Amino acid sequence: MAMANRWRMITAFALVGAATQLVWLTYAPVTTVAAEHFGVSESAVGWLANMFPLLYVVLAVPAGILLDHWFRPALIAGAMLTALGAGLRLLHDGFAVVFVGQTVVAVAQPLVLNAITGIAGHYLDEKDRPTGIAVGTASTFAGMAAAFVLGAALPAESQLGTLAAIGALFAGAAAIWLTVELVRAGRGPAASTQTSLSALRATLGDSYVRRLCIAVFFPFGTFVALATYGQALLEPAGVSADAASIVLLINVLAGVVGCAVVPVAVLRRGVELPAVMVGLTASALACLLVAVAPGPATGFLTFVLIGLTLLPALPIVLTMAERHTGAAEGTAAGLIWMTGNLGGLVVAGATGLLVDRPALAFGLCTATTILGVPLTMRLRRTPVQVG
Repeated sequence: MAMANRWRMITAFALVGAATQLVWLTYAPVTTVAAEHFGVSESAVGWLANMFPLLYVVLAVPAGILLDHWFRPALIAGAMLTALGAGLRLLHDGFAVVFVGQTVVAVAQPLVLNAITGIAGHYLDEKDRPTGIAVGTASTFAGMAAAFVLGAALPAESQLGTLAAIGALFAGAAAIWLTVELVRAGRGPAASTQTSLSALRATLGDSYVRRLCIAVFFPFGTFVALATYGQALLEPAGVSADAASIVLLINVLAGVVGCAVVPVAVLRRGVELPAVMVGLTASALACLLVAVAPGPATGFLTFVLIGLTLLPALPIVLTMAERHTGAAEGTAAGLIWMTGNLGGLVVAGATGLLVDRPALAFGLCTATTILGVPLTMRLRRTPVQVG
C-alpha cells in the first residue's frame, strides 16, 4: 500500500473519529434551548451526552475484541453506525427519535475510538505509528471543539435542525470515505488467532496493560470532570457563561495541538514516562492555582495548561499499549478507554457534589491528577515486550 494511500486512510479515519465527538456533543452547548424545544428537562437533554461514557464502559472490551479479530469489518460497522445514528435524528423532530439516534452513535463510538491504535498499527510503518495515533487522538478533541463552535454559532431553537443536519452530513461523508479506503486496502493483516476469551484473559493478565489502565483512571477523570462542570466552577470567580464557553473551547483546542505535537516528539525520543509525569504535575499545579487564586486569568491559564499537558498523555499511553500488545491492541485500547471513561464517571460524579464549593472541587481535581504520577512511575517496573 503506497504511503500516500496510507495517510489518506488515516485522514479518513480521523474525520470519522471527529464525527463521533461532534454528534456526541451536538446538544451539549445548547442544552437549555434543546430542553425547551423538545419539551423535556435539561437533565434529560444531558443524557443525550451522558449515555456515551456509560455505554463505553460496557462496550469497550467487546468492541476491542471485535477489532482484534475482524478489524476492517468492525471499523466499517462503527463508521456506518455513526452515520446512521446521526441521520436518524433527522427523521422526526422529537426527543425520542433523537435519543435513539444518539444511542446508535454511542454504540458505534467504541468501534471507532478503540481503532485509533489499530489503524496505525495495521497500515503505517512502525516509525510512523506514533504520528498516526496522535492524529487519531487529536481528531477526537477537534470534533469536540467543532461541536462547541457550532453550538455557539447556531444557538437558536430554530437552528437545532441545522446542527443535527451538519452532524449527519459530516458523519455520512466521513464514513463513506473511510469505507472506500478500507475496501481499496484489501483484506489487511491477518486476524488474531486467539479466541476472544483467551485474548481477553491474556490482556487482563498482562501487568503492564493493567498498570497503563490504572495510570489513566484519575487523570482522564479530571478532564471529564472539568469539561462537565468547568462553567459552573468558574462562575463564582467572575467568569461569565459566555466567557467560560470560550475557555472550554480553548482548552479543547489546546488539547488538539498538544495531542498532535507532544506525543510524536516524546515517543521519538523515548521519554514517554517522564513526559507523562511532567504533564500530570503541570496539570495538577494548574488546578491548584485556580483553587487558591480563583479568577478569570487563572481560570483561563489553568484550562489552557490542562489542554496542552494533560490531554497528550492519552495518545502516549495508547502508543505504549500498541507497542506492547501487538495483535491484541484493540482489546488493550478498549481496556484503556473503558478505564478512562469509568474514571470520568467517578471523578465527575465526585466533582458534581462539590460544584457549589469550587475551591474544594479544583482541589479534588488536583489530587486526582497528581495521583497519576506515582501510578505512572510503577510502569518503570514492568519491562515492555512487543507481542
